[in-house]
Amino acid sequence: MWSGPRNLSTALMYAFASRPDCATTDEPFYAAYLSATGIDHPMRDKVIASQPTDPAKVAALCTGPNPNGKAHWYQKHMTLHMIPAFDRGFLKDLSNAFLIRHPARVIASYAKKREAPTLADIGFIQQAQLFDQVADLTGTAPPVIAAESIRANPRAALTQLCDALDLSFDDAMLSWPAGPKPHDGVWAPHWYNAVHRSIGFEDPEGPLPDLPADFQRLADQALPAYERLAAHAI
Repeated sequence: MWSGPRNLSTALMYAFASRPDCATTDEPFYAAYLSATGIDHPMRDKVIASQPTDPAKVAALCTGPNPNGKAHWYQKHMTLHMIPAFDRGFLKDLSNAFLIRHPARVIASYAKKREAPTLADIGFIQQAQLFDQVADLTGTAPPVIAAESIRANPRAALTQLCDALDLSFDDAMLSWPAGPKPHDGVWAPHWYNAVHRSIGFEDPEGPLPDLPADFQRLADQALPAYERLAAHAI
């Protein structure tokens, strides 16, 4: 599952982790991304120490055997982690899907956790590029699901997503226990406070947030990439 940050991505990972037939992995390219770019993120050193930093090794792990003999394996990926230097040929060996959320909501949420986000930080341009690459590698457009659709009707949206991925829907996906999870990345204490308080998907959001002028310009830059994928949403 490819998304940017603050996209309901952790909650969706928890939904799949609730399935007894599904293993989960949280952002396996995060350390490789930080190591290759030198970018400063919260808990940077702990993240780098927690995962392989060689992107080729990470790709080999992602296309290797499913953990714990599970029938399915949900991998939560951030689009911004796939910098141009990383080979993306492994994508053809995965069943790829894309999770989107309106840029205004993403930016309003992201800015609470890390100051002054840039277009590269929020992952929309990278998401559109990855969508095109997956379509080229596989010969078909991958499924796209909107965070807003999931929150509006979790059962219906997740049933559609499972159908698109040739999975059966499982009621277990609609809830999870509160608190940290064993499959969380080490960065969870900084980023996952709200989702750790949850026991399922939250109610639908209201109107789009009002953004300061600089954040609105950023949202306007991201909007065309978002709208391209939104046109494919299930």
